[in-house]
Amino acid sequence: MGEAAGPSWQMEEFDRWLRARSAATRRAYRADVEAFAEWAARSGCTAPSSVTRVLLRRYLAFLSTRGYARASVARKAAALRAYFGWCRRRGVVADDPAGRLGAPAAAGRLPSVLSHRELALLLDGADPDAAGHEGADRDGAAPDAAGPGPRGAAARGRRRTPELRRRARAEAFALQDDAVLELLYAAGIRVSELCGLDRGDLDLAGRVVTVLGKGSKERRVPIHDRAAAALARWLDQGRREVAGPETPSQAVFVNQRGNRLGPRDVRRILDRRSPVPTHPHALRHTMATHLLDGGADLRVVQEMLGHASLRTTQIYTHVSRERLVDIYSGTHPRA
Repeated sequence: MGEAAGPSWQMEEFDRWLRARSAATRRAYRADVEAFAEWAARSGCTAPSSVTRVLLRRYLAFLSTRGYARASVARKAAALRAYFGWCRRRGVVADDPAGRLGAPAAAGRLPSVLSHRELALLLDGADPDAAGHEGADRDGAAPDAAGPGPRGAAARGRRRTPELRRRARAEAFALQDDAVLELLYAAGIRVSELCGLDRGDLDLAGRVVTVLGKGSKERRVPIHDRAAAALARWLDQGRREVAGPETPSQAVFVNQRGNRLGPRDVRRILDRRSPVPTHPHALRHTMATHLLDGGADLRVVQEMLGHASLRTTQIYTHVSRERLVDIYSGTHPRA
């Protein structure tokens, strides 16, 4: 794809300019501009100076006919606006053809919010409505790492069979699954923020996590006791069982290959544990909605989520309103 975006497109210089943005935005914007350059080349347009507003609008229409989601088309339009604005400031183009480039607005769907039962099944592995609820000791004291079982045998220096090693790894990753899910719901952080966490970002005694959000903005987010206990169990018992020689020493979470946990790995955790099809971002939506349902101030929720604009956070007030209507309709005798 990059071959079509030849030297005249100055992609390396554009990529360096994008370093002020998040790594994810940088990758997406560069890929979007290169994809446009490849498409434009098929129409005989081989340089940004040849691009017109009409050509850009044709490209967005082409994307729509190919079945791209409206949110994806909107992001690609934003990438092109950023690129051609940069070109105009550098004198690559005389006029910015993307200055007022419109794109279909993203669908106004309300964020998915897990029910309390779905959340309990996800986090605790048990139905709160069922008798004999198990998993209640998850927020209690951590078991002795030198006690019975594969981890205890390792702590006492005894040789383990391949089956015991396999079981120990499975138990260790189960502890990580618990910690990942508890943290996503407790702090409402983005998946990219969770994957980028280092040990120094955790203050388990103070119940605070420091995350690096969009635009390299740092924020401190409180967590509850259950999340802190799950993190402590993973770090104290599980991580050393699965970490390899190439594992980043400061990475909080790791995957099966011993590398830093990635967004796809987090999605797999949800696929294994969730009773319903669930995206990791749903835990962020659920946390924000539950805080507002409980009376939290909108600006407090904005600060916790790391939203630059209060308007972004206000979507959760609509979610709460929808939930209120549903509860009212289902419980009021005359509704």
